[in-house]
Amino acid sequence: MLELKNLTRRFGERAAVDGVTLAIPQGQMVGIIGRSGAGKSTLLRMVNRLTEPTSGQILHDGTDVTALRGRALRGWRTRCAMIFQQFNLIQRLDVLTNVLVGRLNHRPGPLATLNSLLLRFSAEERAMALDALDRFDLAEQALQRADTLSGGQQQRVAIARAMLQEPRLLLADEPIASLDPRNARVVMEALRDVNRRDGLTVLVNLHHLDTARRYCGRIIAMQAGRVVFDGPPDALTPERVEAIYGVPEEALEAETPQPSAA
Repeated sequence: MLELKNLTRRFGERAAVDGVTLAIPQGQMVGIIGRSGAGKSTLLRMVNRLTEPTSGQILHDGTDVTALRGRALRGWRTRCAMIFQQFNLIQRLDVLTNVLVGRLNHRPGPLATLNSLLLRFSAEERAMALDALDRFDLAEQALQRADTLSGGQQQRVAIARAMLQEPRLLLADEPIASLDPRNARVVMEALRDVNRRDGLTVLVNLHHLDTARRYCGRIIAMQAGRVVFDGPPDALTPERVEAIYGVPEEALEAETPQPSAA
């Protein structure tokens, strides 16, 4: 269970996230929607502790995440994997090595640090990475440089890398914002597969309302840093959509990616 209690982040006088309280059971796939500047990215970055809360508390299975420091904090960031809009791959390295980077936080001790710096990995770790690439239909690209792949392929590499962390929770910050409709569909189906097959909690920030409805069993809408809707997709009525976005639903940009049969 992930719990956010009165979580707040201020930048000067402005509250980017303002008193958010949520309880997210293990295994949910949650879409977070809202206009640009609503606080979606700041919220996810606080959960991962990339951004420090001004006040409030983050709990996961009874552990106070907001109190973690040092090695314990690094352990949390391993269990709480994050993927980004811009993929964050090492473009000059091959795909396999990029995926293997997900194992670095699993290595204690000074020798492990040296091996990490030299990007040395065991046969077992390489097998794990190849299995992950095969799962996301990327095994044939394992030895290609990351910068030779399409955007959709790079985002799937980022998901494979996250899975090598063996996380309990996966955060995705606008993972399809820079992708064409076909690649957006493939990436969303990969996230849904991780949620369903591995039982991971997935929190995904989404620009497109239709995508959130299709793939997420729970939708949270934010406005001015606050949660203004929390419920199933079918409860997100046209009236509520207009209240969230400030325009009628039909005026929102149409979305074209369609999921394959579940």
